Amino acid sequence: MGIWFTGGMSKTYRPWDVEQAMLLPPSVQELVPAGHLAHFVRDTVREVLDLSGILATYSEERGYPPYHPVMMVALLLYAYCQGIYSSRKIARACEERVDFMAVTGPQRPDFRTISDFRKRHLEALGALFGQVLRLCAEAGLVKLGHVALDGTKVHANASKHKAMSYGRMKQAEPRLAAEVAKWFAEAEATDTAEEEALGAERRGDELPEWVARKEERLAKLRAAKAALEAEAQAAVEQEATADEGATSPESGAEEPAPPRRRKRRKGKQSGPPPGIPEDQAQRNFTDPDSRIMKDSKGFEQAYNAQAAVDAGSQVIVGQGVTNAGSDQGELGPMLRVIEAGTGRVPGELSADSGYCSEANLEELEGRGIRGYVATGRQQHGAAAATGSGSRGGPQVQAMRRRLKRGGWRSRYRLRKQTVEPVFGQLKGARGFRQFLLRGLECVRQEWSLVCTAHNLRKLAGACGGV
Repeated sequence: MGIWFTGGMSKTYRPWDVEQAMLLPPSVQELVPAGHLAHFVRDTVREVLDLSGILATYSEERGYPPYHPVMMVALLLYAYCQGIYSSRKIARACEERVDFMAVTGPQRPDFRTISDFRKRHLEALGALFGQVLRLCAEAGLVKLGHVALDGTKVHANASKHKAMSYGRMKQAEPRLAAEVAKWFAEAEATDTAEEEALGAERRGDELPEWVARKEERLAKLRAAKAALEAEAQAAVEQEATADEGATSPESGAEEPAPPRRRKRRKGKQSGPPPGIPEDQAQRNFTDPDSRIMKDSKGFEQAYNAQAAVDAGSQVIVGQGVTNAGSDQGELGPMLRVIEAGTGRVPGELSADSGYCSEANLEELEGRGIRGYVATGRQQHGAAAATGSGSRGGPQVQAMRRRLKRGGWRSRYRLRKQTVEPVFGQLKGARGFRQFLLRGLECVRQEWSLVCTAHNLRKLAGACGGV
């Protein structure tokens, strides 16, 4: 390796000795700059948040002391703020990254401990969203002048190829049952010969591996088929209850209304009778609560994650998860979530055409909220998403006129610059594109934790943190 000379003198460098030990080892806190997000999250969890619900679960004095629950909560929240969700990656970060060490100190919980802690306290961790939202409100980040509502499809922890339609279940069940029954008949007929061939170490009546797998698959298939039938029957009972309420003596009806029938599409055969699932109805064997949903890339096994975002600060003021692919039924529930979390309703609310319906627009008007809800797909070069034509009831027609009258200055323009960047931060910048947990209730708490971390970052920015 050559040496460069400048002006007849060799260039000197600072000494580099990786074996050199420090006389006074520095604190790990000194290695992370002041004002770093790690310090903010750690101190907020330790000094501000109420974790009594988690701490109360630790009452056993015997055994090896567990990691401090407050430290574990701070670790999970900081990891989510950094876009790290896997327990293995979080454990690795505790060993390799000084910003994580600023949260945990010298402690290095393993991935199983982190995973078990998250599972054990998942509901309490999800409830932290409300506490952090109140902190954002105290910091002046929740104005509720304009709130944008939208949903995004987040992949479930399941493959769409592990789902089966009710029609295929009806075909596969007798075929699998016949194969298993055929093997049992053959096994019974040749039992004596197999015992002689296998010897005394085995009974000779053990199921081969392929039969055990088919028996297991048959059991799962029958359970999924029964679940679809139960859902269809529950829907019929719900409709019957609604009809009884509509035709009760108090309602003034002289005679009960006829039972509802499924609409028959033109050119299509009539569907199955009430209480029987459609042949196209699907159920996933890995995560039965998830559904096949359409996103920008096609159809995926997913959940529909909802977020209501304050236009002034991009703080999430309401969140939730549903396994319905449509957003139309979520406007009312999200309004109630916002009111429960903040104590009031927004002055204005914008949403895309997925939320447009007479009932939703009537609810906005009844609550005194000025709505800006798209009534159709936005045409190229158009100022607002109003669609075309005169379809829709009086509320939809009034909304279409409002959006057209506002033109490029309509408050509807705030929707894209408010809620869509938040989804971009969550899914693009911090990589949350798939749930780790399974089941609707667990997924709801996981999404709440993701939204809590997002609000913590906004709160840190407002308080001078990174």
